[in-house]
Amino acid sequence: MQLDRFKSSPIMGILRGIEAGVVEPLTEEIIAAGLVTIEITMNTAGAPSLIKRMTETAKGRLMIGAGTVLTLEDLHKALDAGATFIVMPTTESEIIEHCVKNNIPVFPGAFTPQEIYNAWRMGASMVKVFPAKFFGPEYFKEIKGPFNKIELLACGGVNEENIRSFFIAGASAVAFGSSIFKKEWLARREFSHIGQNIKNLLASYNKD
Repeated sequence: MQLDRFKSSPIMGILRGIEAGVVEPLTEEIIAAGLVTIEITMNTAGAPSLIKRMTETAKGRLMIGAGTVLTLEDLHKALDAGATFIVMPTTESEIIEHCVKNNIPVFPGAFTPQEIYNAWRMGASMVKVFPAKFFGPEYFKEIKGPFNKIELLACGGVNEENIRSFFIAGASAVAFGSSIFKKEWLARREFSHIGQNIKNLLASYNKD
C-alpha cells in the first residue's frame, strides 16, 4: 500500500464472506466506481486465494489488503497472497511489530483512549476505531482533543449521510462494508447497485 495514495482518497472498502465467482466483476465495478483501497477479511473462506485473485485482476489499480488478521499465521498467509496492508479488529502486538519492521502499513483496531494510544505507540499507520457507530463522530472529536497527532480510521456505521461528519470530527479515514457490499446484491450479481452506492459515498465525501 502507498499510504500517500490512501490518504488522498481515504476510504476503504471491506469485503467479507464473498465467493470466488464474484471477484473479477466486482473488482472491475469497484475500480470503475472510483474506490482505490479494499480489504478482504481473513475469516472469509479461501481468503488468501481471493486476495491473490483480486490482485491479479486489479493489476495495480487497487490497493488490496487483508482484514480480521488475528494471528501470525493469518498474517503470513495474507502477505504471501499479495496483501499490501493489514487490518485488525484488535491490537495484536506481534502482528504490529512484524508490519512495522517490514514497512507494511497496519491498521490495528481499538476503541478506548488507552487502547487507541497503545496501538499508535506500537507503530500503527492509523488506528481503526471500531465499532465507530455506537458513539459516532462526536467520539472522534473528543478523542482528538488529547490525541491530536494520532490518525484515526472510523469503521462501522459509516454511510453517505454521516461520512463528512466523521472527517470534520477528526477521522483521517473511514471504512465501510456490508452497508454497500450487501449480501443480496452479491448473491444476485447486482454489481451496478454496489458501484452506484460507492459513487454516492465518494460524492458525499468530496462535497465542499
